[in-house]
Amino acid sequence: MNNSAADDRKISAPSHPMFFLKPPSCLIGHGEEIVVRSYFGGVHPEPELAVVIGKRARRLDPNEALDAVFGYTIFNDLTGNEMRGQDMVHYYALYASTNDPDTLERREQHLSYPARYKGTDGFGPIGPWLVTRDEVPDPGALDVTCSVGGEILAEDSTRFLTYCVAEILAFLSRFHTLEPGDIVSMGTAFRPAKNSKRSLHTADLQRREGPVTVSISGLGVLSNPVVRISEELGEWRLVKT
Repeated sequence: MNNSAADDRKISAPSHPMFFLKPPSCLIGHGEEIVVRSYFGGVHPEPELAVVIGKRARRLDPNEALDAVFGYTIFNDLTGNEMRGQDMVHYYALYASTNDPDTLERREQHLSYPARYKGTDGFGPIGPWLVTRDEVPDPGALDVTCSVGGEILAEDSTRFLTYCVAEILAFLSRFHTLEPGDIVSMGTAFRPAKNSKRSLHTADLQRREGPVTVSISGLGVLSNPVVRISEELGEWRLVKT
């Protein structure tokens, strides 16, 4: 949601950045295969600028937040939309009443856990280069493109980020201590290509051939082939006797 192109799709949204965590096991390098198993359902790419932290940081001043950055690289935040829908819960959350803190009240909410649809193995292509901070004068002025099977589907720029790198790091560091080597990805660059009416979100890797290629000016080109495997989820529950 950290892209002004998403503003017209927001029914409601907070006035601050939102975050989720992806496990290290999702990471694959440049040239490695994106393996898409049939039981994943639909999977699409999301090209993003990634910031690599260089020193331990907490409660960063936004005017000095970039001092915590070691460098920048390219990240492809692969996303499984069907798994997101499967892991959605519409329920009543329990809160202490604003009028009586000893009384519980129910509030209708929607909840989705991102561990599967964002963190599955291979859902984090990254690289190929780590470009040091001094080589990127303005991380808020980088062109981003994404193509699938040779077709350019997104042409965007980090200047359209709702919250810039410094703001994101400053906000995030008020909740999470940033450690050297941490990777903070800035959000999807998904504005449609100038000569295409097709959305990046239609690039389902269950049906579209690779490679998936992301380029960011000054940072290089990240490219990964796609391999599809027809495979059932299989039994995962204990047999009750």
